[in-house]
Amino acid sequence: MIPTAARSRTWLTEDDCDLTAFRALVEQRTDPVEHPSAERVEQNVPLYDSDRLRALTATVQGRRNVQSELIRALWDGPGIVVFKGAFQPETVDRASAAFRTLIDEERAMGTARGDHFAPPGANDRVWSALDKMALRAPEDFADYYANDMAALVAEAWLGPAYQVTSQVNVVNPGGTAQNAHRDYHLGFLSRERAAAYPAHVHRLSPALTLQGAVAHCDMPVESGPTLYLPHSQKYEPGYLAWRLPEFVEYFDAHHVQLPLDKGDAAFFNPALFHAAGHNRSTGVRRMANLLQISSAFGRAMETVDRAAMANALFPVLLRRKAEGASEDWLRRVVAATAEGYPFPTDLDLDPPVDGLAPASQAYVLWQAVAEDWTPERLRERLSARRAATSPRPTAAE
Repeated sequence: MIPTAARSRTWLTEDDCDLTAFRALVEQRTDPVEHPSAERVEQNVPLYDSDRLRALTATVQGRRNVQSELIRALWDGPGIVVFKGAFQPETVDRASAAFRTLIDEERAMGTARGDHFAPPGANDRVWSALDKMALRAPEDFADYYANDMAALVAEAWLGPAYQVTSQVNVVNPGGTAQNAHRDYHLGFLSRERAAAYPAHVHRLSPALTLQGAVAHCDMPVESGPTLYLPHSQKYEPGYLAWRLPEFVEYFDAHHVQLPLDKGDAAFFNPALFHAAGHNRSTGVRRMANLLQISSAFGRAMETVDRAAMANALFPVLLRRKAEGASEDWLRRVVAATAEGYPFPTDLDLDPPVDGLAPASQAYVLWQAVAEDWTPERLRERLSARRAATSPRPTAAE
């Protein structure tokens, strides 16, 4: 729970990042009494037996009780829960086969991609794995995503009408660890850009996304399963702190790392400090399906053709710039015209810039204004972005 004094802050700066205050949060112990449905608490993380949860949630009230417990764990508890045996091994194996086919296809086409928070070559990554799997292996997709444990925690954290996306990550033997980080939304922004958002957005953004990781093989510690710092999601300025050297050093010294069996699933608050581990094994290609499950409420009320708007406004912006309009004036028009957020997008076509987020439509429009592009050049760039942000065409199309 965020202290009252912290809730009163309206803006956050790097000066608010206090390692002593951070330690006071993350060094508390997870109380098993607060997690009565869990089998045990291990390294500060509640571990749930999925078959037991299925029995406990067989009634409406039982389901509500368990979901209430999960909400408390993710919000003001350790920020992470692990479901043992969430997925049947044979279902996981069928999905793994589909994922390996995708990896091989993308390698052959030269379109294989890297990671947000790890050096190139450390792993194999399949962006947009959800729709790729659905189109190539719909039967396997249906059996996999019919999973009741994923639905249980997604509905608990986000309510109904949530939306699933998936990225497959394979950390190969010798693959180095990721850097400690927080995740989507604010975790994909620079520290300066994140600080431009008011404090209440820092508090509320994690409630709009649930992170998950399904183990697609047995993951002993030497294979580098994800590193977590329980309770770190409660640190309000954490989106500004996670890159600071003293916080990185603390994470490196105090994280926890749980071995997982094939079919286990970890779900966590996206504000939890975490990172994929170093695969020190000699033969384990550590495959995980990374689930990013989003709230239904992160949508505008109307659909707007912002590319058409940008093309129409561009000559006006160039003319007003030549007439002496201020940069602030021009930026306000760009903000009202173009899409300022780079997601959702197709990361195969629209790769991250500097390992974090792609260039937004507003960024492209502002670059065009600043550099006096021709209308044709802007139209080409916006068309490329439209292709990246539109649904991938099916084989029939």
